[in-house]
Amino acid sequence: MSAHIPESDWKILRQLKPMLLERFCRRVLADVIETASIPSETYHQRYLRIFQLLRKQDDDLARAFDDIRRSNALSKLMMMRALGLLTDEEFMRFRPETRNLVDKLVSPHG
Repeated sequence: MSAHIPESDWKILRQLKPMLLERFCRRVLADVIETASIPSETYHQRYLRIFQLLRKQDDDLARAFDDIRRSNALSKLMMMRALGLLTDEEFMRFRPETRNLVDKLVSPHG
């Protein structure tokens, strides 16, 4: 998707990006710690689970955060919303038109 978002929303997204990236990474690292601590599995099984987890999360990270530009900001915002990275308060900072479009496209019933 290459629709440009309004300049005001682009500024909000740029402002939120570092915090949302930290939130994403904190969540992933918590999952890694939890996975590494499964006592019923061997270290090798845990390693393989962590490897798979990181491969999937790395794909999500790239779709949400890599190479953010105004021209792809809407799709990045949609991915961040789909990943549950934005609080309702943060999401409310965007224009109603942007929020409605993101929610319509992210919703499983779109």
